[in-house]
Amino acid sequence: MATIKDVAKLAGVSTTTVSHVINKTRFVSEDTVQSVWDAVAALNYSPSAVARSLKINTTKSIGMIITTNEAPYFAEIVLAVEEYCYQKGYSLFLCNTQNQVEKIQNHLDMLVAKRVDGILVMCSEYSESSLSLFNGTNTPMVVMDWGPNDGKSDRIIDHSFEGGYMATRYLIENGHRDIAVIAGNLFKTISKNRFEGFVKAMTESGLLIRDEWIHETDFEPEAGYEIMNRLLKQEKLPTAVVCACDTIALGAISAITEKGLSVPEDISLVGYDNIHNSRFYAPPLTTIHQSKTRLGHMALDLLLERISNNKQAHEPKTLEFYPELVIRHSVRNLNHPD
Repeated sequence: MATIKDVAKLAGVSTTTVSHVINKTRFVSEDTVQSVWDAVAALNYSPSAVARSLKINTTKSIGMIITTNEAPYFAEIVLAVEEYCYQKGYSLFLCNTQNQVEKIQNHLDMLVAKRVDGILVMCSEYSESSLSLFNGTNTPMVVMDWGPNDGKSDRIIDHSFEGGYMATRYLIENGHRDIAVIAGNLFKTISKNRFEGFVKAMTESGLLIRDEWIHETDFEPEAGYEIMNRLLKQEKLPTAVVCACDTIALGAISAITEKGLSVPEDISLVGYDNIHNSRFYAPPLTTIHQSKTRLGHMALDLLLERISNNKQAHEPKTLEFYPELVIRHSVRNLNHPD
């Protein structure tokens, strides 16, 4: 196996010059650079990533800790971050936690041991103990928090209250008065905000919010399927359902069609998040858009800024995003019946 000394000898330069060329740590003339890379190619030389990282104090790698990449919303954020890392010359280590403190600790230890240049943390909710773990490392970090802020973490303001309101208002404007809601678990900030937006829209329009039409659950298609089946067993059916996310809406569509009914002719649906697949639902889903790509890019830019400053101490930042209504074909207009 070729060594850096072999490369230096073939190129007719010092090992220090070879190191500067490979690591781009000092200006070297174009002719010399070409000679070094020709020698590297001829000898099939592969520098040790560990040795290089120790010399230049960077591994060109980023760690990312998320709740789970099985959720389409987080998967799309991960994809945006990974592609942006690639553009910036970084590799990405992805860690799933399922919000378990023990797994968070293990992942943090692993990422620090691998000497990643920075860590991006993007979980839906945090506990006091998990936040203390993030605050206890010297590695540059961005901890994005949708929940109540601890004053130390960075914060995402996605205006989900307005998003829930917007989804419900669209149904009301299309003549719907009997509206159910399949909310996320209401102990979670995002779910609570979206549900409160639903309540405001219904209340200001003077519409009845029926207790039997309010359900909270996980953000999974199975949950949407199960709860929609419960709603379909009731004597009086809603004409429309607000779903806390697009994956819940997918399960609801399956339940409706299995009963011989259709969307939107019998029951209209509005989702939330505008995940990539929602445009390919049957029918394509009307939903609330949140830019996953923009969020991923802004979070990584913030992390790279902290890495370049080479220090952990920083002022928490706020990233703000606004929901947008995406109109497709899952809502029937009752003001103009066919």
